[in-house]
Amino acid sequence: MIRTLVVDDEPLAVRGLCRRLEAHPDVEVVGEAGSGREAIRQIRTLKPDLVFLDIQMPAFDGFAVVDALADVTPPLFVFVTAYSDHALRAFEKDAADYLMKPVDADRLAQSLDRVRARLAERRRAEEAERLAQRLAEVDPQAAAELECVAEPPPDRYERVINVRDQGQIFRVEVDTIERIDAAGDYMCLTTPERTLVLRETMKDLERRLDPRKFLRVHRSTIVNLDAVRQVRPHTNGECFLTLASGACVKVSRSYRDVVARFL
Repeated sequence: MIRTLVVDDEPLAVRGLCRRLEAHPDVEVVGEAGSGREAIRQIRTLKPDLVFLDIQMPAFDGFAVVDALADVTPPLFVFVTAYSDHALRAFEKDAADYLMKPVDADRLAQSLDRVRARLAERRRAEEAERLAQRLAEVDPQAAAELECVAEPPPDRYERVINVRDQGQIFRVEVDTIERIDAAGDYMCLTTPERTLVLRETMKDLERRLDPRKFLRVHRSTIVNLDAVRQVRPHTNGECFLTLASGACVKVSRSYRDVVARFL
């Protein structure tokens, strides 16, 4: 069951959303709150999996609620509001989704599908961590060996990356990214349609991408291996990759082991 809290300072909005949630048998509404302060108290007490959170509320708005929970493991948040101009900030808070009032039944169903996927991923990660801790207690050597050879499941990596660029939020399918180039603390994500700028370090972005598919070939470049069409060795130990778009990317000598993936 998805233990859910509904937060809105308008009682009619709370009742309406709860009624729509009744159509989803795996969703259990465990509480309702009419203010930001009450929401914080109930989240800490009830520890729900999911919170439908109104943004505009007196005193503590929805964003203040999220900020006040920085010291605990937060639930997933779906922001609900009558105003679309809060969408950018909502996704910056890592919202699972953003719904407009009045909430449409089909749109709610889509949102819950996203929530289910993220909760499943979170639970798999928690279970894997518990098993690893238990193994470390009973057989530390086996745990160390397993950590060295185990490959993380693909589901732990991002499938969609939200990029705020030029005042808009772009939802980029990770599989469509051809290459990523670093420019200081900014990353340039190149897809067949466009190049978007993401404020993030190369190291942090690497953690979000499946290393079996996205590999660094240069100090400042990551490529999608599925986009590589040709490998051209160079006499000085470097080589060049030709990508699906026709772009040419240099593989430095420090990363030449990447070429072995194609030979």
